[in-house]
Amino acid sequence: MAGKNQQSRPKRIFVSDVDNYSSKHIAKFLSTCEAREASEDEEAEGSPGGEPFHIVGTVSSSHGDKKLGFLLQQYSLPSRDELFQVLLECDVVVYNISESSIQQQVEEAEWAITALHAERENFISRKMFILVSTVMTWAMTKPPDPDDIEALISEEEFRHRKPHPSFRNHNNLEKPVLKLTRGKKSKLKCYVVAAGLQYGMGENLFHYFFKVSWLMQLPQVPIFGQGTNCIPMIHVYDLGGVIQKIIELRPKSKYILATDDSKNTLQTIVKMISDVLGPEKVQMLSLQDAVTMNAFTLEELNCLSINLHLDAYTVKDFDINWKSNTGIVENMERIVQEYKNTRQLLPVRICLVGPPAVGKTTVAEKLCQHYQIHHITIKEVIQEKITQLKAMVSGDDPESVNKEAAAAAQQELESLNKSMEMNQGRLTEEQVFDILQEKLNSKPCRNQGFLLDGFPRTYSQAKNIFIDEDTDNQDPDVIPSKPQYNKLITPEHVFTLDASDDFLMERVQGLPESVAVKMRYTQDEFVPRLSRYRKLYDAEETLLDYFDEREIHPEHIEVNVDDLEYTDVIKKIIESVGVPKNYGLSPEKQKEEDRKRENERKQKLDTEAAENKKRKAAALAEMVAQYEEWQKNLSEVKRQECELLEARSLPLRNYLMKYVMPSLTEAMVECCKIKPEDPVDFLAEYLLRNNKE
Repeated sequence: MAGKNQQSRPKRIFVSDVDNYSSKHIAKFLSTCEAREASEDEEAEGSPGGEPFHIVGTVSSSHGDKKLGFLLQQYSLPSRDELFQVLLECDVVVYNISESSIQQQVEEAEWAITALHAERENFISRKMFILVSTVMTWAMTKPPDPDDIEALISEEEFRHRKPHPSFRNHNNLEKPVLKLTRGKKSKLKCYVVAAGLQYGMGENLFHYFFKVSWLMQLPQVPIFGQGTNCIPMIHVYDLGGVIQKIIELRPKSKYILATDDSKNTLQTIVKMISDVLGPEKVQMLSLQDAVTMNAFTLEELNCLSINLHLDAYTVKDFDINWKSNTGIVENMERIVQEYKNTRQLLPVRICLVGPPAVGKTTVAEKLCQHYQIHHITIKEVIQEKITQLKAMVSGDDPESVNKEAAAAAQQELESLNKSMEMNQGRLTEEQVFDILQEKLNSKPCRNQGFLLDGFPRTYSQAKNIFIDEDTDNQDPDVIPSKPQYNKLITPEHVFTLDASDDFLMERVQGLPESVAVKMRYTQDEFVPRLSRYRKLYDAEETLLDYFDEREIHPEHIEVNVDDLEYTDVIKKIIESVGVPKNYGLSPEKQKEEDRKRENERKQKLDTEAAENKKRKAAALAEMVAQYEEWQKNLSEVKRQECELLEARSLPLRNYLMKYVMPSLTEAMVECCKIKPEDPVDFLAEYLLRNNKE
């Protein structure tokens, strides 16, 4: 009964270190799989299941608060006792030590298999332990024929494998995993999977080559070492597929090589990355250069220097839905797109239009700096093209330009010069369109993105520039639901900056004469330019109509005198476009940016402190002035009170002086003469007596 309950519940799989590259994608892949497990007697044939795998795993402390969506449960740095209870609750335990030679991971995997082996007799149902190791445990294995270095080393030779010195611990762990659980009736089955160097979903070990190619900051992508070594590889999702099949089929072979069918050299791999993603050129450098350039660690270089021709025959019998069985080189286009999507390296394509002097170029420069995209103006693109053609004709780089290319460049340059001579220094629209299309289709623009500054200007120009050339091959009888266009070079964000004619006229009139002449903002040139712009945007079909019809809706932003630094304009555009989708700043630029921010912060604090001091001084001065004013007012009040009392007391004083003081003075003089014992009684009697008289 317990066995039936065990089978009826979803299969629970533990994966170690699921916040690392390899384990994360293996766990993510397994979370999408359904259990199809072989019966007890038919270990080689799968039977349909249906319940999805439930994935649990450990994460590092830095990821403890971030719940990974593909996990049922995650455990951050559990104790050995807590971890052992988690392992006992799982049907399959996958320990992945394929990514590095960190001793701690190897020790934990060794503890796990030892503890499970000791407890195996108490298992309610059978469990499986899968150790995901690396082909680096085969790195020093000699080929069967010393005279033929490309002779395949069979998977059956795993007992004679020789590890790289840095991966002896991996090899030492593989041996006990294979020995501990021998016997068909054992409740704990163990497998060792020696995985090829992994790629896909961000590229892991090969990420440096992808990043350098995508950034295109180097004219050539470096290859470190001779580059002739054959690297056994596997897509990380295909490695997940191998593990899935081991869980389902429980194959008889306990040691399995997991590699694809490719036999690519490092040079072939890097050259293809450069061709598809980068400058299409490579450069041979030494291994020491890789360390000096901080491109790779010594351990990573050891992995990239592996040279093995392996025959992984067991996985060929697995019915795996391969993503990349023919290898990274044959599938590079898809791998590159996978890399861009995984790392969110998506191009930002913007078109900025508006009347002359509205500030398009200033806003464009700020946006290009923020998003690290390419600022495209027609004048600069044409100059760049002519310079490029001249360099090809002059033979500055004979290695990359053959005679045919130089002849074609000469012919194109002559055509451009002839057109400029016939059209007062201008090219035909068709030539401009071709040059601009070539620029928009270039690797830098396809990788990072671009900002079109003030061009195209009309519906017709946009239609010719962004035309989808694939529509020529479509069935003419099939009418598309909406107008077609080349999505790879068409802007996905369109912004129209606008301002009143009075505002624009006032702005250009305030410019120095030399600046106005240089920018063609003189009175004779600016007014016709502004009129032409207004006329274009009052036409029956405008540039904005072109984008609207393709559901790329332009946003209108008003420029006003209160925002001369375009702060609000930039803010609105960034809110609409979103965050940058690139690698961010380089370490050097990031350091410079941090230093700049720190200086700005200090300057802001100093300014605030000065303003606070100024405010306090002003407040103190105001308090002193108010106190002095109060004292002055108080003195005036006292003076007025004295005058009021003086005025009110005068009648009373006169009355006293006339009727009271003479008699009282006389009585007091008499009292002083007599000096009676009771002067007050004397005064009273004296006054009373004199009053009667």
